[in-house]
Amino acid sequence: MSSSSLLWCLLVVCVLTVVQIYAAEEPKVLKVFNLRASDLNSGLFQTPDAYVKVFMGSGYGGKTEVKNNNHDPWWKEDFNFFNAIENNPMRLEVYDSDVLFDDLLGTCERSIKIGTWQHQCFLKKGGSLYYSYTLEPLQ
Repeated sequence: MSSSSLLWCLLVVCVLTVVQIYAAEEPKVLKVFNLRASDLNSGLFQTPDAYVKVFMGSGYGGKTEVKNNNHDPWWKEDFNFFNAIENNPMRLEVYDSDVLFDDLLGTCERSIKIGTWQHQCFLKKGGSLYYSYTLEPLQ
């Protein structure tokens, strides 16, 4: 076999391998839900007006409503991301809503895994964020 034929066969094998890898990755949906926080701190003698922004990879899923004057808010919103891929990063940012600009209270980051999970994240400015997520095949 000539060297050009060998290189051509090697290229075909590599392309087929890449196609198989991508074909095996079925689309998944990520659902983020049951967001709540405890012991949020917004500064001396202040009660936070908290909300959460939700991201997956480079995608922005939206934000919760602002829960005014609440150290222990619980949000009703669910967030869905379609075509999610296992091990993609998910990021939750907790803010205190203010008149001039919003203060970042903390960020939670995690690589997503198949299944349903519950997590607690300690926030940089005090308090914790609790959340659940499910990553499953798109049906």
